[in-house]
Amino acid sequence: MGDRASNIATALEALDGAFSGRRLRMSPVMETEACGFSGPPFLNAVVVYSSARRPETILRIIKRIERSMGRTDPPEYDAAGRRVYHDRIIDIDILFYGEHFVHTPDLTIPHPQVETRPFVKKLLTAVQD
Repeated sequence: MGDRASNIATALEALDGAFSGRRLRMSPVMETEACGFSGPPFLNAVVVYSSARRPETILRIIKRIERSMGRTDPPEYDAAGRRVYHDRIIDIDILFYGEHFVHTPDLTIPHPQVETRPFVKKLLTAVQD
């Protein structure tokens, strides 16, 4: 929502600050169709940081950044328990945490939708080049 390119730049600046500028790589920013609902296209990118922080701590940092940028919506679910998606100002996900697996009520790594979203594979390939 809003100025998508500016939102990405603001989020990257906040992430760089949170990770003391330890950004290792970044894919190009890619415009993609909305996933899971009908809406305007998204801008997406994959960024790789080096960090010794635990995944749960990283999640708290990410959520703080999202809130500071104006994201207020809690996840919403339909009657069948499926997540309902909609436009948002920013959405920062942890796709991977090295070779580790995490499964808690608040966090699953690798991200459960890495394989189902075609643009993620393209972005991951681009960040590895």
